Amino acid sequence: MTMTWARFDSWKQQYYTTSGVVVGYAVCSSLLAIINKYAITKFNYPGLLTALQYLTSALGVYVFGKLGFLHHDPFTLPTAKKFFPAALVFYLAIFTNTNLLRHANVDTFIVFRSLTPLLVALADTVFRSQPCPSNLTFLSLLVILAGAFGYVATDSAFTLTAYSWAFAYLITITTEMVYIKHMVMSLGLNTWGFVFYNNLLSLMMAPFFSFVTGENVEIIAAVRSGGLFDPAAFYAVSLSCLFGLLISFFGFAARRAVSATAFTVTGVVNKFLTVAINVLIWDKHASPIGLVCLFFTIVGGILYQQSVTGLGSAPAQPKQLDTESNKGGGEDDDDGDLTGESDGLIKATSI
Repeated sequence: MTMTWARFDSWKQQYYTTSGVVVGYAVCSSLLAIINKYAITKFNYPGLLTALQYLTSALGVYVFGKLGFLHHDPFTLPTAKKFFPAALVFYLAIFTNTNLLRHANVDTFIVFRSLTPLLVALADTVFRSQPCPSNLTFLSLLVILAGAFGYVATDSAFTLTAYSWAFAYLITITTEMVYIKHMVMSLGLNTWGFVFYNNLLSLMMAPFFSFVTGENVEIIAAVRSGGLFDPAAFYAVSLSCLFGLLISFFGFAARRAVSATAFTVTGVVNKFLTVAINVLIWDKHASPIGLVCLFFTIVGGILYQQSVTGLGSAPAQPKQLDTESNKGGGEDDDDGDLTGESDGLIKATSI
């Protein structure tokens, strides 16, 4: 009887721990794009905003590593040189992502992020000699494409600037997913090492891009006028940086706590929550017809996940993510949530 109660208590503790981790991940994932949209609205310096997020994530990993809560690979110059191309593409993906949110609404971001399975499938077939997509995969990609075309055609807020950033983001995130992540995996970094290198190297690149884009002049002028951080901007940026760090920990913890299938389903639900919250809290969202097209892209993403991960088939075994020895960080499921957010590691490492 004592053993039975002990097992029950152990199960109950594990249940609440798993539930807490999954809920934490769902909250962070569903709110992150909206928070970043709010942050860039209040703090119109995309380069500096992303730099502050890199700083928070890199510092967070370093401090928690020192405290013994996680293990990350030490920073070495030879590894940094090999990692640099990956960090560069990562930086460009985050930078274009932030500028996309700066000029467009969250729904536009989700639509373009949902197009990545189509481009990844084509690139894998053409450049990596992978087999052609199955019938179900091909159908899901067509649904995604149809939804995206419908959204663009009915977008009353269409601007050339916004969609230029959208296509730039689509190209960089697809490049990261198809090529860069496989190069990175050959370096033998563990998951937190990947996070640490990604954010630290991106932080080092931030001043250069700030100079190239001319944002440094705007920042200097704002500092001189004392208007860089008003209270609203400070709280928005702080919230964005905090959630960027939290998504790292909750995302990786959720991967350890549940199966790959459950993690995928959670990611799909998160996208619906993002759209619902975005519609409810402000007017920065698509038209009703645009929302219908957006839902089509998400449904296409669900079909795509079913075709490549076997959702609905035999239950998946729990996916253990060993932060000490894992070399991929979940490279094949790409977070399973249609935003990514290799958003699996893109979103979990910064914004």
